[in-house]
Amino acid sequence: MSVVVMYADRPPQDIRATAEGDNLWLDRGDLTKVSGWELKPEGACKEEVCVPIPPARKADFLREDGKRFNLAAFARMLGQPVLHDHKHGVWFFGEAGSTRRSALASLKAPDFELPDLDQRLHRLSDYRGKKVLLAAWASW
Repeated sequence: MSVVVMYADRPPQDIRATAEGDNLWLDRGDLTKVSGWELKPEGACKEEVCVPIPPARKADFLREDGKRFNLAAFARMLGQPVLHDHKHGVWFFGEAGSTRRSALASLKAPDFELPDLDQRLHRLSDYRGKKVLLAAWASW
């Protein structure tokens, strides 16, 4: 079945995958495409970080001799929130809580870009070293 996967801050990807309850089985090649993780002999790796697949739980993560991978189970193991809408075939994988805690503890605002009233774009990083007042409002 076709599903749309939104993984953290990566662009949404439309892929073929199998949803079974709270699990999402996708092809090994699609794993890297949607999440940046890649299966290697040492486990699932992203850049220089590798997370071993627990041998006792190998069947929870891998099928068909490692050709299929359960991204939802892996995300839950990493502490990432996983949301899905079976009716519309959409899966969302958020940032792990530990990543958010580290960002908040640093007291450093993430960089972003917004237009001013004249439609000139400004990035927060353009003002590093200067005092900046950030005011936010939301209707919800």
